[in-house]
Amino acid sequence: MTGRWALDSTLPLLAALLLVPAQLGAARITYEPTWESLDSRPIPDWFDDVKFGIFIHWGVFSVPSFGSEWFWWYWQGRKAEPYVRFMSKNYPPGFRYEDFGPQFTAEFYDPKQWADVLKESGAKYVVLTSKHHEGYTLWGSKFSWNWNSVDVGSKRDLVGELADAIRKYTDLRFGLYHSLFEWFNPLFLTDKQNAFQTRYFPNSKSLPELYEIVIRYRPEILWSDGDGEAPCTYWNSTGFLAWLYNESPVKDSVVTNDRWGSNCICKHGGYYTCSDRYNPGHLLAHKWENCMTIDKRSWGYRRNALISELLTIEELVQELVETVSCGGNLLMNIGPTHDGRIPVLFEERLKQMGKWLDVNGEAIYSTKPWRAQNDSVTPGVWYTCRPEEQTVYATFLKWPSSWKIILGEPRSSSGKTKVHLVGYEQNLKWLPLGEKGMIVSLPTLSPSQMAVPWGWALKITNLNEAVFNPRHQTKFGFL
Repeated sequence: MTGRWALDSTLPLLAALLLVPAQLGAARITYEPTWESLDSRPIPDWFDDVKFGIFIHWGVFSVPSFGSEWFWWYWQGRKAEPYVRFMSKNYPPGFRYEDFGPQFTAEFYDPKQWADVLKESGAKYVVLTSKHHEGYTLWGSKFSWNWNSVDVGSKRDLVGELADAIRKYTDLRFGLYHSLFEWFNPLFLTDKQNAFQTRYFPNSKSLPELYEIVIRYRPEILWSDGDGEAPCTYWNSTGFLAWLYNESPVKDSVVTNDRWGSNCICKHGGYYTCSDRYNPGHLLAHKWENCMTIDKRSWGYRRNALISELLTIEELVQELVETVSCGGNLLMNIGPTHDGRIPVLFEERLKQMGKWLDVNGEAIYSTKPWRAQNDSVTPGVWYTCRPEEQTVYATFLKWPSSWKIILGEPRSSSGKTKVHLVGYEQNLKWLPLGEKGMIVSLPTLSPSQMAVPWGWALKITNLNEAVFNPRHQTKFGFL
């Protein structure tokens, strides 16, 4: 299960030899392998514009599909009892986790169908788990022995097939998740026993894999995870990122996160994730992402999931609106089955999100956070804006029974300010509340007349221009 290679300091050189020589041109910034230098790299603008992506957790853990994607760890660890009971009831004595590998068959895996569903969701990027903490790679890695999808299980390059389909049939950006550590890899366990003073595992397994997937699949998002309590120096994260930003085939467009060692999260790297399901509820000065799951209890597919344990479309729309209002991107996770299907309930949620974004996408995509993230008077109202158009969007999640909504934040300009409901042509009547605030009369629509019933956006134009004072504007919104 572990590769036996000794590449160490030759890794960047070997990676460079696989690349087409860079074209001569204008001088570009060279990033040094220090956090001070790497953190100065601007996050490519495309990432802030897209706002919404889909995470896909898929691997050998999808075979037992019980508990969570941490099945192997829990089965062998402190939470073992339910997993031991599950295994004793359903599998013969002596059955090992590795024996699930041949059952990861993916016979119904249709990358084009996945691409079509992902496009229909309204997402603008996708991040697939190329390897989770179990160590099994979804491509035929040269560094995984036979613990990969080409040698064991489906006998297919699952990463490559999806990358090709995404790029052929959609305009989504393609990204890959990669776990730095592996729970039970003996080389990692040896390094851990040596207090990470040896680096057998990153030199022979983890770093070669990272170079391999970047060169082979050219992901525009590289989503690192699983530091195994080891610092970034053990992983040589700064050295790898310097290569990624300076020399790799995606050096200009790639976006990275902040999970590059035990001392990095929410401090170093590209955009911040800070923790799973991170949603601060206020504006941050640094670009961030809320990675979360439709299934409240698991990132991988669970056969035993209850409908009450899955988020509703109303809850998902709320998560998206709150996240974008506070300057973040939403990365919403689904877990396919071992045979390659997107479960129908996940597919329904994806299509519902797409339907909502078809109507209200202008309040989400390429917007900036406004000076107020949520309303000071009416709960459940969240703001975004387009400074170049002098436009503010107020997205509300509950339709008021009075057919009037009070907004406590906008400073209207008498005779100039216009309000309309996104998706409907006519302007709405409104009254000022004084120096700040307005009462907007909503159209008398029946439920069947509403394009979507899960949230609505008001487009407000020609407000008092002082709210767009450039002195208060940053790359990610108004502070």
